[in-house]
Amino acid sequence: MSTSTNQSNSNAGADAVRASLPDGLVYVSGAFRSAADATVSVFDHGLLYGDGVFEGIRAYNGRVFKLERHVERLFDSAKAIRLAIPHTPSELCDIVLESCRRNAIVDGYLRVVVTRGPGDLGVDPRKCPRAELIVIVKPTLSIYAAPSTGIRLVTSTFRRNSIECLSPAIKSLNYLNNVLARIEANDRGADEALMLDMNGFVAEATVDNFFIVTDHALVTPPTATNLKGVTRETILAVAASLGIRTEEKPIALFDAWTTREAFICGTAAEVVPVISIDDRVIGSGAVGAVTGRIVTAYHDLVRSQGTPIHASRPSQELAASFKV
Repeated sequence: MSTSTNQSNSNAGADAVRASLPDGLVYVSGAFRSAADATVSVFDHGLLYGDGVFEGIRAYNGRVFKLERHVERLFDSAKAIRLAIPHTPSELCDIVLESCRRNAIVDGYLRVVVTRGPGDLGVDPRKCPRAELIVIVKPTLSIYAAPSTGIRLVTSTFRRNSIECLSPAIKSLNYLNNVLARIEANDRGADEALMLDMNGFVAEATVDNFFIVTDHALVTPPTATNLKGVTRETILAVAASLGIRTEEKPIALFDAWTTREAFICGTAAEVVPVISIDDRVIGSGAVGAVTGRIVTAYHDLVRSQGTPIHASRPSQELAASFKV
């Protein structure tokens, strides 16, 4: 039987399973539960105070792309806020893969959430004896209406949180800063907001990293003021493989307005061209040549690599893939 036939049969089987469980199964409180029954306590500090961390991960062609890297970053975020995840990294990977299997995922979006857990009113984390792990899996996720043809950005009046207040490297559950900027973009009829840091340099979009293409290189801001994106890391590696020079340096708003090309990137959004910023047309107003090469190479990469969902790895091999 050909590979295409196998893939077709696999997709058909996955569609049948999803039809029987339209909202899917969610891992929460140590078990898989229907979406309707997947609940957390009203005293959970993740709900009350945004006290927790999360990761967004993607699956393509029956593989989870950069699973170990995402889990590693999740543990780094948890360490930064002194949140003890009640699983080892390899155990958490196993739970993510099992979530994909139970939801018959071939292609999809995965959300892994760790909250401080149920406690009481008051911010003291000592009130929460055990963290809560939640894994949500969806076959699709759409952030922008027409990502392939490009989106329009506006610069938000809300500055990205100062690094003296909260490190942007912590992927926490508190996204109110980002939400306010997205509301502003919605009110101004734009697809997304571009957020500046406290010094007036470009930081990132509300949920994505930002790149521009100059005469000399592909440029992105340093991660001191924005998330250390896994997709951002991947794009830098993809560009190197294509022979495209890259630079990490501060980007002034003027440079963003006048750049030849621009795009944003993130796990959920993938790579999305930017065609205007604050009503300034970027380049020709169409997807640029460098951006097009990056998009194609990225799509090829994520659809050919990753941790297989249905091929279990020995626990010692999985554990060895994480740093000590």
